[in-house]
Amino acid sequence: MTRVIGFGILALATAIAPGQTTAQEESAVAVPSGMPVTFYDSLWDSASSTERFRFLAPRIGGDMPMDFAAVSPDMQHLCDSFALPRLGGRDKLPALIVISLMAEPVAFGDPAPGIPQYFEAYSPKGGICAWEAF
Repeated sequence: MTRVIGFGILALATAIAPGQTTAQEESAVAVPSGMPVTFYDSLWDSASSTERFRFLAPRIGGDMPMDFAAVSPDMQHLCDSFALPRLGGRDKLPALIVISLMAEPVAFGDPAPGIPQYFEAYSPKGGICAWEAF
């Protein structure tokens, strides 16, 4: 069974009053590279005991994309500082945490060959994310 937590990023056609923020701004996450990253959604797969945290990172696409080596520290940071704290209230941690970055929103499981996406897997161990080779 898979459950989805979060939201998709939708274009807003209405004006935002001063002092208000959009859902995208509220979900902005700081990363070491400084590129703009926003939380997109979280997916739990009970069959594999895997929690996936998906983030929108437009700068991994476009004319001058950031390559995997440049964003790898960001992915470790997202696991340690974003994903792990959101799992703290559970009786049992997932066996695997997958962090993914996508240049544009992509429905989970849909092939999107024209949209850059990066994935990394980690095991939660001792309060940190330990990198796991896919």
